[in-house]
Amino acid sequence: MFWACARLEAHRERLALHCLGLNGYTTYLPRLRERRASHGRKIEIRAPLFPGYLFLQVVNGWWQARWSPGVAHLIMDGAVPARVPDTVIAQIRESERDGLVELPRRRELAPGTRVRVTQGPLAGFGGLYAGQRPRERILVLLTVLGACRPVELRAGNIEAV
Repeated sequence: MFWACARLEAHRERLALHCLGLNGYTTYLPRLRERRASHGRKIEIRAPLFPGYLFLQVVNGWWQARWSPGVAHLIMDGAVPARVPDTVIAQIRESERDGLVELPRRRELAPGTRVRVTQGPLAGFGGLYAGQRPRERILVLLTVLGACRPVELRAGNIEAV
């Protein structure tokens, strides 16, 4: 018995979960708690942590999972599915709160804090911290050519000034 990873067809998560469940597979689709503003209201989105992928537990054979509706293919290691370590699944489950993954906040920068880009093609530019997106992306307002433009950067590519 081991965990494997399946690549799903676009927007077919529910179908794949249903069909794999009917075939006797234990599935795990970790979801991310994401809060957004939509039309002036704050809403909570429950998006997949790994869009387009899910984990399934293989007990006997994996062939039915490969040809299950909604599954594009299994992530393979040669001629057999790649094994996902049990510790990886356990770590993801430990970070869940009420069934949804809570990503840790790395930076405690307040919106409006002056920052400088340290890596990438925009290295050296200064701007204002505007917030953090899920999946560790930082939103920075950079002044380029006299206009303020929002830019998404990796979390490690900025520093407070």
